[in-house]
Formats: sequence, structure tokens, C-alpha cells
Amino acid sequence: MDEINYASAKTIAQAIRDKEVSAVEVVEAHLQRIDEVNPKLNAVVHLAADRALSEAREADAATARGESKGPLHGVPMTVKDSHDAEGLVSTGGTKGRENFVPDRDATTVARMRAAGAIVLGKTNTPELTLAFETDNLIYGRTNNPYGLDRTPGGSSGGAGAIIASGGSPLDLGTDTGGSVRVPAGFCGIAGLKPTSGRVPRTGHIISHSLGATDALTTVGPMARYVEDLILVYPIIAGPDGEDPAIVPMPVDDPANIDLKSLRVAWFTDVGDVTSTAEIASATQSAADALTDAGASLTEDMPSAILRATGTSLLTADGGAGVRRILDKAGTTEMHPWVGRFVEGTDPLPVGEYSALLEEIDAFRSNMLGFMENYDAILLPVRPFPAPPHGKSMTPEFSPGNTFTSSFNTTGWPGAVVRAGTSPEGLPIGVQFIARPWHEDVSLALAAVVESALGGWQMPSI
Repeated sequence: MDEINYASAKTIAQAIRDKEVSAVEVVEAHLQRIDEVNPKLNAVVHLAADRALSEAREADAATARGESKGPLHGVPMTVKDSHDAEGLVSTGGTKGRENFVPDRDATTVARMRAAGAIVLGKTNTPELTLAFETDNLIYGRTNNPYGLDRTPGGSSGGAGAIIASGGSPLDLGTDTGGSVRVPAGFCGIAGLKPTSGRVPRTGHIISHSLGATDALTTVGPMARYVEDLILVYPIIAGPDGEDPAIVPMPVDDPANIDLKSLRVAWFTDVGDVTSTAEIASATQSAADALTDAGASLTEDMPSAILRATGTSLLTADGGAGVRRILDKAGTTEMHPWVGRFVEGTDPLPVGEYSALLEEIDAFRSNMLGFMENYDAILLPVRPFPAPPHGKSMTPEFSPGNTFTSSFNTTGWPGAVVRAGTSPEGLPIGVQFIARPWHEDVSLALAAVVESALGGWQMPSI
């Protein structure tokens, strides 16, 4: 049954359709794997084993009748704890919601279940998803399966850790400054941050209608294989009648991309933030793979990236927006990483705040100008592999945030795959950023590099 735990969701779905394996057997195998690895990882924080097995039996009965709910019929998944899941404790990592059980699914969770997916449980996240490490006052810290003394990243760190370990083939991450891409990179899996306005945030702890910061947060799939990102992304995309920012744009198929027509800029360093030799080498290998596939590669970096200021919006109001989310949750005791948003931060005067908004618009315009000459950008997810616990938020490592957060400010899509391994045996991830609404380009490039360089590799845990 081990092969089921490491198969793609697409392969699992086909095996269930062909009656080569039952949904019950698949769910049982993943529950068993969670039982084996989770004591070391603390990645899954709430299990719904009985419900998952019941739904698996229903899926098998439907298969026997020749019926199917959709492309994920009988496929198990986990759900990041920042998303509401009907009937399951959904905390968002914050103490005020320690016992909160929603009566409806988040839009994306509902869409996955409607497509046939079976929710195994919830995965860990930092409080309100606002950290690049996964730790909170309810469930504690999640460990990286490739080095238990290392962070899996954040905020989708529980998802990254359990997917990499074979406990789940799929999860739904979120990305406000890199929270899909960083855990995908640190855990050696695949992840997609869609274009801002592509996937509804309804039912997420950081929901829609957040004013100036609204466009920073997106919801995207995480998996071991790029083909599963391609499978899931159209399922969760599109308006839901609640999130006012979602645009009814068509979802294009990466299979239709002509790789030989693509122009890709690539770089390994951002200003004086220098990648390790191994990460520079892995990025070079990814560039070589794209060149071999026929794409045109140019070593070029947008100068505007050095002035990325979008994440400054999170503190520009003195933390008032974060405080409102905490108050809504009923949280009175917050994690120190969230405290930095609301304590000791003075709001900008109105004039300075409006100037910041203007600066951000100018940055977005300059970046679009750079992309006039390119279809995509290739760069590392971080200039270093997964740091030891507690280090990501320090001055030593935080300058690497620009590698991801710049593209939350632009709102552009980005896909991540593993491209190498550090001397410590840690995964090295690279990301493929494309023009707005061109997730198909990001995914097509990611698939090429995954095929050439091997992608996900099984941890020893």
C-alpha cells in the first residue's frame, strides 16, 4: 500500500475509477501514514478519521453503481486549519477559536468535496497565517520531515510537511507573502499561488473585504506533483458570489503552452541578498532544463523588486486590521509573531499612508514594464534552505522574504517545484512567476523542471 501514499492524486483517482483500489483502502493507508509520522511532525492537528472512512465507503458504493462525484472521487486530502471545514474544529491558529466548529465549509473546501475529495483532517498553521514558521499557542510547532530541527516554513507548514511525508496527497494552502511557496520549497513539494482575484477566500481566517491589503492573500493547491496542481486549480478557481474581488477569467490548460515561444528572465540574488552556492546551482539547473526544452532564458532581474513594499501595508495601520481579526475571533492572548503586528507599531499618518499606496502602484507598474520583455521569471523560493526553528523571523533570514512577497504585491501567479538538495539534505525549491492570469505558463514551466530534475523525493522519516 506504500505506493498509494506516494502516488499522485490524479493516479489515485484513476485507480479508484478503475476499481484497482477502493477509496476505503486509500483513506486507511493515509490515516495509517499520518499515525506513523505525525508524532514526529505535529503537522495534522485535528483528524476526522471516522467521517473520512464513512465518506470513503459512500464513494465506493457510488463507484459500484457506476457513479462519480467528480475528478477527485474518493481521493483523500487535508485542509490547512485557516480554512473553515464544516463540523471540524477550525482555529486559524488563534486561541479565541480553539473550540470553533463552523457549520459550513470555506468555498474552496466545499468545491474540493463537491469534486469528490475526502477530508482527512486539518493541518497546522501559525496564528492567522502571519508567519513564515508554523507554530501557535494551541497546537505548537510543526517540524520539517527532512530535518526535524528545521522549520517546514509557513504559513502552510503543516500542509507541506504531511504532503511531503505521504500522509496526504493534497492540501489547500494560502499565500499572503509566500505562505504556499515557502513551505512548498522547504518541504520539497509543488505549490501554486494563483493570481490575485482568481480563487475565493470566503471562509478563510483572512477573508475578503480587507481594503488595501485584500489583494495580498490568495488560496492555492499544494501537492507532491505538478500534475495535481493542474488537476485541482480549475476546481477551486472562479467567483463564488461572496468574495467581491474574484474575476471570472478563463482557466487555460498548461498542455497548450508552446515552450519554445516562452521568454524567461532568471536570477538567483536580489540586491545584496545572496543565495547559497547550492541554491544558485539548483536555479541554474532549472534554467538549463528550460533552455533544453526550447525556452529562451535571459539572466535579468527587475530593479523595481528592490523597492517592494506591499507587506508594509500589514503594519501601516498600526496593526488595527490584525487586531480586528483577533477581536472577531475572541482572542486575548496572541503568539509573539502576531504581537509584532499590533504591539509597538504606530500607524502611519494619512498622508504617508496614501503615499505608500501610490508607491505600491508605481512598483506594480514598473514590474509590468519589466514583463513586457518576458513571459515568466525563474528565481529561488528563498536564498537559503529551511532554517532551524525560530530563525526565519530574525534579521539574519528575513531579508529573503522579498523573493516571495514581491509577487504578492504584484498579484502575479507563481508555481514551485523542488530543483535540488542542500548539503544538509534539505530540499531546494524554485519558483516560476508569470504574468497575471497566466497560471498555465507557471505550471508548464514547473512541469518541465520537475520532469528534468526529479521533483519531490521521499524523506527518511
